Amino acid sequence: MRQIDALKSPRFTQVSTFARLPLCAKDEEIKAAFLGIPFDDATTYRPGARFGPMGIRQGSRLLRPYNQFLDTYPFDKLNACDLGDVNIVPGYIEDTMNVIQNNLYEIISAKDMVPFIAGGDHSITLPILRAIYRKYGKVNIVHFDSHYDFWDSYWGKKYTHGTWLRRAIEESLIKNAVQAGIRASTFSKEDLKDKERLGVSSFTIRDLKNNIDAVIKEINSLTGPTYISIDIDVVDPAFAPGTGTPEVGGLTSFEIIEIVRRLRFDKLVGFDVVEVSPPYDVSEITSMLAANIIYEGMSVLSLNL
Repeated sequence: MRQIDALKSPRFTQVSTFARLPLCAKDEEIKAAFLGIPFDDATTYRPGARFGPMGIRQGSRLLRPYNQFLDTYPFDKLNACDLGDVNIVPGYIEDTMNVIQNNLYEIISAKDMVPFIAGGDHSITLPILRAIYRKYGKVNIVHFDSHYDFWDSYWGKKYTHGTWLRRAIEESLIKNAVQAGIRASTFSKEDLKDKERLGVSSFTIRDLKNNIDAVIKEINSLTGPTYISIDIDVVDPAFAPGTGTPEVGGLTSFEIIEIVRRLRFDKLVGFDVVEVSPPYDVSEITSMLAANIIYEGMSVLSLNL
């Protein structure tokens, strides 16, 4: 096993990488890597997601090499490693977006690998998609969230964690958009009409709870390069309290993990878990859940190899 097996070591080892994986080596061939983007200046309610990557790494300490539910050793099959964090520019959203885009493109253009990204608030997904577009062209996006995230602006600002999806569609970065888990109240009934205007296939929490097979079938019918973005607030705050904009009535931790396990794609090109805010967490349960979601995502990718 490549990963540092601290749990079997005769003496305690403090490891700050995701799931005790090694740091990525420059010339090593890898198929997946963990990357942190510690930025939360585009939030509109609670801050703290800048500490998400650190919290998720801490929450990953109990992850083990073998996934018995998918019968795979994801870390070994993917030769997975930890890339560290992007050096963002605190206080400057658009500057940070440029840094994220350029850094991520440099990584994926040099290596044919899939980034598993820990946010950060959801605004980071826009520059990620810009980088992905530069390599793959338009991609499908599968978006799990309690919010639509396609508002035109917040307080007159175009770049926030609630506007990234509209910007990505306007910039023609997306081929098909499917979102699931929506349940938050909205500012106006007109907001709901934007789904049709923007061409987003949107499923509410009722759709997901009452007819999950149909939702999974539509997601798995997507063809071509696909990106997955999971806002941790798609999970009910009873199971994920550490987030910036919590909404009651969401998925359980078991449900989101089972959903990820059922995902299948022609070509997965990226995966993120965002909006984890450790300052609002309780006993690390949100960070641990986010770490396990990434682990399950890596496991699904490993099945295609």
